[in-house]
This record gives sequence, C-alpha cells and structure tokens, in this order.
Amino acid sequence: MTKIKFGTDGWRAIIAKEFTVDNVIRISEATGSWTKSNYDKPSIVLGHDCRFAGEMFAETAAKVFASQGIKVLLAKNFVSTPMVSLGCVKYNTSIGVVVTASHNPPSYNGYKLKGGFGGPLSPEHVQEVEDIISDTVNIDVASLSIEDFVKQGLIEYVDLEELYLDAVRKNFDLEAIANSDMNFAYDAMYGAGQNVLKKLLPEMTFLHCDENPSFMGQAPEPIDKNLQEFSQLIKSRGNIAAGLATDGDADRIGLYNSNGEFVDSHHIMLLLMHYLHKTKGLGGKVVVAASTTPRVGRLAEMWGLEFDMVQIGFKYIAAQMVTEDVLVGGEESGGIAITGHIPERDGIWMGLVLFEFMVKSGKSLEDLVDEIYALVGEFKYWRDDLHLSEELKQEVIANCKADKYQSFGEYQVQEVQTIDGFKYILSEDEWLMIRPSGTEPVLRAYAEAKTLDGAKAILKAAKAELGIG
Repeated sequence: MTKIKFGTDGWRAIIAKEFTVDNVIRISEATGSWTKSNYDKPSIVLGHDCRFAGEMFAETAAKVFASQGIKVLLAKNFVSTPMVSLGCVKYNTSIGVVVTASHNPPSYNGYKLKGGFGGPLSPEHVQEVEDIISDTVNIDVASLSIEDFVKQGLIEYVDLEELYLDAVRKNFDLEAIANSDMNFAYDAMYGAGQNVLKKLLPEMTFLHCDENPSFMGQAPEPIDKNLQEFSQLIKSRGNIAAGLATDGDADRIGLYNSNGEFVDSHHIMLLLMHYLHKTKGLGGKVVVAASTTPRVGRLAEMWGLEFDMVQIGFKYIAAQMVTEDVLVGGEESGGIAITGHIPERDGIWMGLVLFEFMVKSGKSLEDLVDEIYALVGEFKYWRDDLHLSEELKQEVIANCKADKYQSFGEYQVQEVQTIDGFKYILSEDEWLMIRPSGTEPVLRAYAEAKTLDGAKAILKAAKAELGIG
C-alpha cells in the first residue's frame, strides 16, 4: 500500500493513482482512532471542496468515522476550508476534516486535519495520526450506508456555508461596501468560495464563480501568472477599485489594484496591520512565516508590536494564535489570518477587510499602499517555482546546507537565516530565499528588491549560480 505522509498542509496525491477510496479509508480510520483515543465524546465536522469526486471521498470518510461510533457533522455540498474550521468552533467538535488539495493542480485531491479550535491541527498531533495509518484496508465501506448512519444519529448534515455567511454579516459593514462608489471584482478560480460573495455582495463583478472540477486545466493558486484573465478584466473595465481572488478551498488570497496590477501577500499583511492597528486601534503580536518580507517586522517594531518569525506552514502561526493575542498572522503564499476571527487562513475574510478599509477611508488601494511605502520604503517581490530533477534539487539543498553560496553573481551574501529553507540577506532592501516545496516536486526561489526588475535580476543570478537553466 502507498505510504501516506502529511506535508506542509495535509496529504495531497493524484486522484485514482494514490488518492483512492482505499487510501481515504486508511487515513480516515487512523484519524478516527486518534480522535476516539483523545476525546471522550468524539465528533468530527467534515467537508469537501469542488474537486472531482470530492463528495464520494467525503462520504467515504464519513462512513469510516460513523462506523467507529464517532458523531459526524457532514457539510451539505462543497465548502471552503475556513467554513470547516469555523464549523469546528461553532459546533464544538473534536476535530475537522477537509477533503481538498487546496491550490494544487486539478489532478490532485487531498486531506486536511483541523483542530477543534478552528485552525490547522498541531504538527505533533498530525504526526500521531500519520504514525497509526494502517498498511491494510480494514473497513468495508461498500457495505455501509450513509442513510442508516443518519437514522442512527451518527451522521448529521449541516449547512457550513450559511454558518460562514452569518459570521461575515456580523463582522463586516457590508452595507457600506455595497453602497460605496467603489466597484469590486472577485475571481473564485472555480473554487469553493464561489457562492459566498454572490450572496453577500451580488452587484460585484464575478469571474470563474461556477463549478468546474477541472479548473479549466489551471491550478487554482491565486498568483499573478494564473490570474491574467482576471487582471485583463480589471484593466478592460477601467472602473474596478480592487479585485479579490481565492484558491481552490478559498483559504488563500490574491489581490489586484485598479490598474490590474497584482498586490502580493507581503503588501496585504502590511495593509492589514495599517487598518487593524493604526485605524481601528487594535493591538497584538504579528507572526509571519520565514519567506515574508523583513519590512513586516520593521513596521511591527516601529509601532511597538511584538513580532515573531516561524517556519513555513500556517500550522506554526495558528499554534501561536490559539495561545496568544495575535493581530496578524501570515505567509507569503497568501495564507493570512487576523484577530477576531478563527486562527485560520481565510482569503474571502481578508479581502472583505481590505474592501472595508478602502470604503471607510475613501482611499484607493494604491493610495493605501503608498502610505505603507512612506513608512517602510517601496519594494517589489517575485517568486519562481523551479521544476527540476530530484537529483539537482537535492544537490542544491546539500550545497545550501554546506554554506557553499557566498554570492549570487554580483549579489554578496551578508547573512543566512535558516528558520526554514535558506534566506540569504543581500542588503537592507534585498534578499533571496531557496526552499524545497513540502507538497510539490519543486524548488521555490523567492526574491525581494526595491523594484520588480531588481527582484527578477536576483532570481536570474541565483539560477545561474545554482546551475539551473
């Protein structure tokens, strides 16, 4: 049988190759056993996103849990990851499970574990589940009936989307957003967030807000190269103040300004700090992943906010959000959370915060970014996902560990940070980071400079030094 291993954020595998009913049975049996051994009255909230056969895989997991005597709250229809995490809190369940491969290509599906607190299950607990995954399939799911479990009260259908909509209505001034003279747009990338904003702000401009399990062949990751149709839409309309995009399970954010220019997560985190702290007067710690711009730390220091940098993987940020007062927690890949909500990434929630910031201040996204630049300086960022052989990938990482790289072309290394991967500080305003992906066969290379051309020049020099064409 396939060895099932959890990566940075859950288990991901190709549908019908490794992501099969049998393997979902195995991972669900271990998840259920772990839950039973840790909770007196075990319960699990369970949902799936828009991917192929998501409902079948979720029902498979539900049958396994119910056969173990665990109460299952099963989502009606597809849901986002934040909806399941919120469901954990609202229904007070032991854990949550989401059948999703998040931003991965359409051929993938996956399995995420959530804690009862409404965020990623801790790495230690995830490891405990992984350690007890059986090598054999021990439950005959085909002989089990969802209807029978519903009658027994072991499976109950719940409307997690409506639960989420209620939370949004209570926390945002939707009337102000709807009645402002600013027009907004949303690209769901055919993902699980596609219904939410249509129900909350129906006058918005919508793109890819319908079901398409193939995502038109495009990985639903909200990065600039995947969102060119959305960018062109904003440019062609000429009257859209900002555009929001979310990934396959709607926990990651992508953002565009009125010119159709991509606004990366580093800028989004700084904007959130600006609104929550300087405008709304909220305090708390700022926690970011190692691939984030140092300017977030500088702004936190400037404003007297505690700051911490952690390993990549939102679970490390969530762990602090559960025990401490965290104002903003985020990572470069678009996963961001804020105080007053669940300790979970939520692309739609973050987008609404920014829309509200714009409407309440009466300022454009460009103006608000300029206010940030006035504090920390202008900067641009770029990331390359390098698809290379496993042999070369391992060679590069070995060289990084051996401290082989003292320069990349004209760029001299001033300092190396190894919280996660290898972050080479080149100057006060420039850095390069090299890190293997935890869920995909790629080597990620990140760079920041004062200009976009500068960031791309760093990456070009890095690839030459690493021997990558």
